[in-house]
Amino acid sequence: MIRQSSESPMIEQVPLAMLTTTDNPYDPFTQFDAWKVYDDDQGYHTCEYLARITLTSGVLSEADENLAIDDAIDEIVALNVLGIYKKVLQLDTTVNK
Repeated sequence: MIRQSSESPMIEQVPLAMLTTTDNPYDPFTQFDAWKVYDDDQGYHTCEYLARITLTSGVLSEADENLAIDDAIDEIVALNVLGIYKKVLQLDTTVNK
């Protein structure tokens, strides 16, 4: 976390996580449509797989929902039955007031 001054809001860099496969040439953060087409064409259906594994609820806050998705990504990567999944990160700069 980086503080600008005692009166300024805090700027926090939070890593955003996505699940992808080792052979997908597209960036799921910046080329999602092409990434999704490739993923589905290969028969992986990664988004649907992630949705099945994620333990979520309509009463969760956005932060808790993101944590549940991140936990599911970690679980898929840890089990990695097909040996094709990996977690990719991207920093998102957010301002907390």
